[in-house]
Amino acid sequence: MPFDPTIAAIRFGMGLSPTIAPPNSVADMLGILAGPDTIAAEVPIPTYTDVYPSPLDYRQATRGLRQAQGTDAEEAADQHRRQVREDGHELLLTHVRSEMTRAAHTQDGFRERLTRFWADHFTARPTKGIDRHLVSPYIEEAIRPNVTGRFSDMLVAVVGSPMMIWFLDQHQSMGPNSQAARGGNRGLNENLAREILELHTLGVGGAYQQIDVRELAKLLTGVSASADQGGYFRPSHAEPGAERVLGIEYGGGEPSIEDVNAGLRGIAMHPDTARHLARKLVVHFIAPTPDADLVEAMATRYLENGGILMGMYEVMLAHEAAWAIGALKVKQPFDFIASSVRALGVSREDIFASERSFIRGAVQRPMTVMGQTWQRPVGPDGWPEEEENWITPQGMAGRITWSMQVPGRLLDRLPDPREFVFTALGPTPPEAVVFAANAAETVSDGVGLVLASAAFQRR
Repeated sequence: MPFDPTIAAIRFGMGLSPTIAPPNSVADMLGILAGPDTIAAEVPIPTYTDVYPSPLDYRQATRGLRQAQGTDAEEAADQHRRQVREDGHELLLTHVRSEMTRAAHTQDGFRERLTRFWADHFTARPTKGIDRHLVSPYIEEAIRPNVTGRFSDMLVAVVGSPMMIWFLDQHQSMGPNSQAARGGNRGLNENLAREILELHTLGVGGAYQQIDVRELAKLLTGVSASADQGGYFRPSHAEPGAERVLGIEYGGGEPSIEDVNAGLRGIAMHPDTARHLARKLVVHFIAPTPDADLVEAMATRYLENGGILMGMYEVMLAHEAAWAIGALKVKQPFDFIASSVRALGVSREDIFASERSFIRGAVQRPMTVMGQTWQRPVGPDGWPEEEENWITPQGMAGRITWSMQVPGRLLDRLPDPREFVFTALGPTPPEAVVFAANAAETVSDGVGLVLASAAFQRR
């Protein structure tokens, strides 16, 4: 099948827009992706390292309140602590606005989709209420800068991030023979090691055994995090000696983060890792049952060029399966809302000016009804790909309700549905949707019918 701009925008991007032209070729898509991250510069999100309030800000506010208890300064300290919490809540809503703006106004939709794909691949949920606004900064620091580079760099960045360390309790792990373990009651925690092998690299069924999980867990000892230092390495918690993971020995000298990173880079280049990543990309972007030859070709390119992800993307986009007409994937709830906002042409200013109640009522709560609570997947394996998880009675009711009620709150004047059907679905929408758009009794109904149509739910 030949390249198709509409498929490029919908299947590999954030959807069609009345003001932004779709890509005109695979080379155009890859060229933009290889260039600067323009929308991130225009709509900044702080990195984990730079974010306010940080875990340290919370700790200092709590410490200040504790020290002020029983004194004249207690009320002010309590108010300061409350304000820090409120600042965190408000920043979470700002992140929702920023990510919606990026999705609705980027000219590089493929980068937005890739960032969301890899963020889901490396799911890290907040472990307590004060961390809820830190997922976007984690993605901004560990994921986004690496979506076009080497997968191993992303893996190293993720494993060193406090969000992942705390999520999988890595900070509680210590080598059985480490200095810290002597006389203590804590021991080795295998959570992070198991998820690295099972979810992040080789995948379920990959060529690893329980002994590899345990050896990798030992290698990871010393990887920790604190509010004061962020992600850091604690030699006192590291297991002495070398560890043998997937047949390769790492470490053996003085415990070092370099040994950990060498192990991660080695695992990243395992052939099973290449196939696991290739398969996940194809399943996410193209079809639930991936073309075996395409997966193998992507994995081969990955291994040939040192794990640089751009090579896999090039192979995927060059394959005829990428441009097949059938839309076999369902938009996840955020993508459905974001592509609707994009198709409606809602301005950046209006997205950012939206009130807190609107963000919650038009984005966060509807997403939950549709089955995707904002940045809170159930487990470390992220959001499911299977459409039966998204096309449910409750989920469809949520999508239809959103389509019929929210656009009128987003725009003072809705587009003519007879034109909007082509704006949202491209030059050849299904005849049934065109008929519905033309036959609707009101403009609002017509726009809603287009957004609620099966054609708009799929990519």
